[in-house]
Amino acid sequence: MINDDRGQASAKADLFMTAAAMAEQYLRSERQGRVFPDSAAVDALSVLDSWGLEAPRPAGEVLSDLAAMGQAAAVRSTGGRYFGFVTGGTEPSALAASLLALAWDQNGALPAMSPLAAAIDAKAARWVVELLGLPTESTAVFCGGASVANLIAIVAARDVLLAHQGWSVAESGLRGSPPVSVIASTEAHSSVVKALRVAGWGASEVHLVETDELGRLKVEAIGNVGSPALIVAQMGNVNTGHCDPLAELATWADARFAPGDYWIHVDGAFGLWAAASTTQQHHAAGIEMAHSWATDAHKWLNTPYDSGIVIARNGLDLRKAMSASAAYLPGQDPVDLVDWSDELREPMHLGLQMSQAVRAIPVFAELAVLGTAGVADLIDRCCRHVADLATLLESGGVEIPVAPGLNQVLARFGSDALTDEVVRNIQSGGVCWAGSTTWQGRRAMRLSVCDASTTTEDIETTAAAILEAWRTATG
Repeated sequence: MINDDRGQASAKADLFMTAAAMAEQYLRSERQGRVFPDSAAVDALSVLDSWGLEAPRPAGEVLSDLAAMGQAAAVRSTGGRYFGFVTGGTEPSALAASLLALAWDQNGALPAMSPLAAAIDAKAARWVVELLGLPTESTAVFCGGASVANLIAIVAARDVLLAHQGWSVAESGLRGSPPVSVIASTEAHSSVVKALRVAGWGASEVHLVETDELGRLKVEAIGNVGSPALIVAQMGNVNTGHCDPLAELATWADARFAPGDYWIHVDGAFGLWAAASTTQQHHAAGIEMAHSWATDAHKWLNTPYDSGIVIARNGLDLRKAMSASAAYLPGQDPVDLVDWSDELREPMHLGLQMSQAVRAIPVFAELAVLGTAGVADLIDRCCRHVADLATLLESGGVEIPVAPGLNQVLARFGSDALTDEVVRNIQSGGVCWAGSTTWQGRRAMRLSVCDASTTTEDIETTAAAILEAWRTATG
């Protein structure tokens, strides 16, 4: 047993370097072998059933076994040919910075807990607002993912809208509160539905608006809705990639509701990054007219997971909705706050978590390395890949049922049954991985291109594999 402090530190560093070497081996083989593990690799994971707490094992042995499991059974979603979900890859700078963050193990809850964390967090947040072209007074906060970001924004919106009606959720809760209308499209993401439910709205209380042929909310179809109103718009339809008409929606709301009686929240888990593009910015027209936004850096920005971002035009709205007070905690009572200031940037008072990792570190590193032009190129490149993939498939006779938007493309292979069989062939083949969906009542293959490492060769290889899977399915 190691008793001295230097010995413990050395042992920790040695183990960390051992793990880093194992991770390096995986990274160097990232593009080798199957994108999704075969059944043998998945079945081999049953070895975990033989592990038990009654028989502790040496740390090096545990790491070695974990590395072997990962080498065989990890989904290579960062290797350029994984298109199943909008998961993104991992940029080298962000991955490396995550290792530093793990070693530092800082608590990002309060500046008093880590001045280092607070400085990096504040800088990365300002860069995100600048990169997306949002109002300069906006406040960005890092959280667990886009689902959490949606929830935080929706709760803040609920509290602000009710406060404008003279009702304090903090003091009186929700029972007996004035009604708040909710407007969303029939294509709203399931994470929005979940966030609304957690915030107090049942499915029957949400006014769902029909969409057009691209999956965008039709403003003219909203109809008569009472005030106050929470309006949830979408940037990046999960099937088509197209975005709700934000400028038209905001203009409609401004004409329909009195100031303070409506709040527009934008669910932009991946699509919000179109605002940083040089060729796709038209999808983000009117983005600055909203009150809050949610996105995920792990998706199209290609940072590691657990990297959601919620942004509010007025950071004080987040502070009042999310503050937690205790005798041992610094910070001013939000009831007494009138104006936002940078001194109020205390992450635990702006989101759901108290103790938390410094999620801003990999985002900061990546933005510092890529800059504005690099991020724009990442987004533009993925969109070019989608256009090329759609063209290659269509030239091979595949039906593309809707014009691709941003980084999403749908493909059909005749009947629903045949389409599903082609998807199964692709998933079992291992060359690439794609999922399936139902679009306007018909089955389709769904491909999402959001890994920064995807190349033109990957797209050509994928198109060839899909066409071969179709030929196999038709005999």
